[in-house]
Amino acid sequence: MEKEFYIKKMVCRSCIKLIRKKLNDEGFNIVSLELGILVIETENPDVVKHQLREILKKNDFDLIENPEEKLVEQIKILLIQLVGNVPENPIEIKMSKYLSDKLAQDYASMSKIFSYIQEITIEKYFIKLKIEKVKELIHSQNYNFTEISHMLGYSNLGHLSMQFKNETGVSLSHYKSMGLNFRNSLDRIL
Repeated sequence: MEKEFYIKKMVCRSCIKLIRKKLNDEGFNIVSLELGILVIETENPDVVKHQLREILKKNDFDLIENPEEKLVEQIKILLIQLVGNVPENPIEIKMSKYLSDKLAQDYASMSKIFSYIQEITIEKYFIKLKIEKVKELIHSQNYNFTEISHMLGYSNLGHLSMQFKNETGVSLSHYKSMGLNFRNSLDRIL
């Protein structure tokens, strides 16, 4: 039978690659693996669950069993994917509508659950993700600040500049002039 597991702290393709390798090394029969969701073919789900938990913990991941935590992880993954697709797919939708559409839930309810579990609002988490993307795009040196602000869905450069300074303590131009790549990994933002 197929058993679905939700995994905490999976934020990138490297996470998928690492977990796939570790589980294959242990002989797991993986049906599918994507950010935050693993499906395994097994005849003994309880034994597999215990083994899986041990493997994940050794690699700084964890199983999610609580429905609220599952929702929070889904929100984080969707937002990471939304920001991660920039610049190929600029953000042109309100984040609240995007999440409501993708998860078929009321945004206000999701926001309360997210804030309760993460002790930060979805909006602040989204800002942190976007600021990390700004750092990446500045470091690439392919885009000017105005282009970056539009790609990330800011109404104007001033709005991005203010959020960037609030989050990092330095202006966009100062950050760029430093020439360093002070970025936080996405699993360490909170």
